[in-house]
Amino acid sequence: MVKLDHIKHVVELSEGVTCSISEGMVTLSKDGKSISREFIHSRVSVSMNDGNPEVFCDLPRRKEKALAGTWGAHLRNMNKGLSEGFEYRLKAVYSHFPMTLKVEGSVLTINNLFGERVPRRAELPWTPAEVTVKVENKTEVVVSGADKEKVGQTSANIERACRIRGRDRRVFQDGVYIVDKA
Repeated sequence: MVKLDHIKHVVELSEGVTCSISEGMVTLSKDGKSISREFIHSRVSVSMNDGNPEVFCDLPRRKEKALAGTWGAHLRNMNKGLSEGFEYRLKAVYSHFPMTLKVEGSVLTINNLFGERVPRRAELPWTPAEVTVKVENKTEVVVSGADKEKVGQTSANIERACRIRGRDRRVFQDGVYIVDKA
């Protein structure tokens, strides 16, 4: 196996995105929106290089090499989220009982799933400024925001609220499912 003397991941920032680093906290900001994340490790560091963040590790072992790549991916996702944003599309699927979806504050309510009288509820833990949830065409849900992890977790919460127990999943396929990620 080849030993590497150092690992360096330079993340190219998009137009208008600025980066600041202080004591392991990296903050990327653009047009009033900002995303912060903590990057602390004894052997892997994040620093600025020509206006772009750089993940660096000297004489990396296997775990440090993996961690440096992960941190580089996190920084790229933060940059992409501020410049383009992330959008997950979900679709409500039903065969007999038409379900209705409604966003009420910090909860998405799913009514009439399998004809159930009690509505199912999916928690939306972040504010609408961070993650936006919209219902379109009665059966499509659009979750969008700048932070990929928050958008993905919100979509997973909606999908998990429709989990079916005690029935064959191959037959009873009603629910809300992620169909597109952009």
